[in-house]
Amino acid sequence: MCLFPIRVFIASSSGFVAIKKKQQDVVRFLEANKIEFEEVDITMSEEQRQWMYKNVPPEKKPAQGNPLPPQIFNGDRYCGDYDSFFESKESNTVFSFLGLKPRLASKAES
Repeated sequence: MCLFPIRVFIASSSGFVAIKKKQQDVVRFLEANKIEFEEVDITMSEEQRQWMYKNVPPEKKPAQGNPLPPQIFNGDRYCGDYDSFFESKESNTVFSFLGLKPRLASKAES
């Protein structure tokens, strides 16, 4: 069992600026809202990379290649990718997106 229920799968050595920005956006939001989470770097662990690939639902996988980070899980439950996260942030439903109970006065500006 992992220490924190929320796990954000990232790639620390990604050469893509867009991926790095998306990863930072997710991490900053979670930190700003004091949501405990664990960063899982798939570039450092083949086992974690394979786990992420295997546990992203088929309808969320790209037509070609593998799912790109960031991918967000609550324990073993898939929450979503960056686009889903961004939509939940815009509609103020991040806690339900993450499968967490909403906290009162948790409207931190990002």
